[in-house]
Amino acid sequence: MTGTKDQPDRLPEDRNWIGSTGLDRRKLLVGGAFAAGFAAACRPISSSAVQTPGEGLKEETVSIEASDGFAMPAFVARPAAAKAAPIVVVVHEIFGVHEWIRDICRRFARAGYYAVAPDLFARHGDATKVADFKQLIATIVSKAPDAQVLNDIDATYGWAGSHGGDGKRRGITGFCWGGRVVWLYAAHSAALDAGVAFYGRLISDKTQLQPLNVIEQVSALKAPVLGQYGALDKGIPVADVEKMQAALKIAGKAPPDTITVHPGADHGFMADYRPSYNEAAAKAAWEATLGWFGKYVK
Repeated sequence: MTGTKDQPDRLPEDRNWIGSTGLDRRKLLVGGAFAAGFAAACRPISSSAVQTPGEGLKEETVSIEASDGFAMPAFVARPAAAKAAPIVVVVHEIFGVHEWIRDICRRFARAGYYAVAPDLFARHGDATKVADFKQLIATIVSKAPDAQVLNDIDATYGWAGSHGGDGKRRGITGFCWGGRVVWLYAAHSAALDAGVAFYGRLISDKTQLQPLNVIEQVSALKAPVLGQYGALDKGIPVADVEKMQAALKIAGKAPPDTITVHPGADHGFMADYRPSYNEAAAKAAWEATLGWFGKYVK
């Protein structure tokens, strides 16, 4: 990381979320059961939060046996009447599998997909219960090894394929922390058909548990990935995106891999439960996501 102490080129994960979410209390929900379903670090909840109807869907919380025997909780939403639907794994943000991630699963289910969101932090704690950003990063997010995360997603596809999903048609999407995972998983799995990465870090500091740097994995990509980024994101500056675009081109991955930078959008522009939400960018990104999966997964 370069820049000054006060203004680094890339804000760390915790500061970037806070920096992109200046609260406007005129746009907050009072509370209730719906708001209570969101992670503690996300509250209070913006009134722009979407509630997708569950009619015609089958929703359930399940347990998936990981390769090491760990019972990993996951949320599933799928069309109730459809035959085996293509599987989309939804990779959560740093906040875990909270109400917004569950709603994203419902949105995919309404579009005809078997959507499943595994709790990739569950071994290390309940991310939905931690209100402090720094504590969340230090005690849970930083403890999840890249290898464990990728293996757990493998197990998720295996489970979904034997529980009503079409294991031969596989998509993956993720947001923030999960956006980085999408790129890594596309380099990991030859069985993946396509991915859509929302504002996932492209250049990051390596650690013992997270030794993978997305931009260094470009040549290993095995499935087409659509990147969705915000022009105002201070944690993932446009310069990083441009370096990634150049790396994809040099590696012969673009096309089909491509990255869209949404003007006027900040980090978390899809998160309709936060003030960072950008309706125009979110709508365009969602339409592009369905188009991408429609082309490569369905």
